This record gives sequence, structure tokens and C-alpha cells, in this order.
Amino acid sequence: MEIDHTAAVNRLIRFFETLTLQSIANLGEFYVSTAYFKDPFNEVRNVQQIAGIFTHMFTQVDAPRFEVTATIVQGHQVFLAWNFHFHLKHRQHDAQQIRGATHLRLAADGRVAYHRDYWDAAEELYEKLPVLGTLMRFLRRRASAAQ
Repeated sequence: MEIDHTAAVNRLIRFFETLTLQSIANLGEFYVSTAYFKDPFNEVRNVQQIAGIFTHMFTQVDAPRFEVTATIVQGHQVFLAWNFHFHLKHRQHDAQQIRGATHLRLAADGRVAYHRDYWDAAEELYEKLPVLGTLMRFLRRRASAAQ
């Protein structure tokens, strides 16, 4: 018999969408102590290190906010599509957005045991940086089949 994790997933989504520097301290309510996390820049294996990644996010960008746009729950597997909204520290007037997806595996108690973020760092981040962005857009155009 499969456990219905819908309520736990809804709590987790609310946590992500209202995440603050202060609420990171509550991460253990949503992740097991040995949780695995991977994104394009990080790979860690415990909840303290995951908390460090979220804390670092708040030091690197202003007004970070997640918006979950789609959710699929199938047993202990969860897929979230999301938008990450933020402002670069030195360009306050330019709102930024990264689109991505997360694959989660939940433990029996509904907490996250595995968290893997998927997003294209080249398109979603590097192209928005002043000097590197010009190079990345040029390379993308050169590699595109639709020239």
C-alpha cells in the first residue's frame, strides 16, 4: 500500500514559496538528516549543508522567491516545476527569473531524502551576466540548428 504524501508535499511547497533566511532553521522539519541535494553548482549529503546552500542564496541575490507552477506526486516520487525570482545584488532594478524543475524522493515520514534540481545554468544565469552573457548568446546562436 502506497502512502499518500500529498499533505507533506503541500507543506513543503508552502515552505519553499515562503522561504526566508530565518525559516531555513526549520529545514529539518522537511528534510531527513542525511538528505542528498544536487543542483548545477552543489552536491551535498546532509541537512546542515543543504541549509548552507539556501543561506548562501540569500547572500548572493536580493529578494529570492520560489514559485511552484506544477506538481506531480506519484508514491514517494515528486516532481516540481518552478520559477525562481530574484534581483542581482548590483542591479536592483532588473528582476530576474530562472525556470527549473526538482525531483524529490520522500522518506516514509514524508520528509525529503533526495532533492535534485534541474535548470540550465547557461541559459538561465550565464546569459544574464554582462560580459559572459554576450559570449554565451553568441555561442548558442552558433550552435543552433536554426541559423
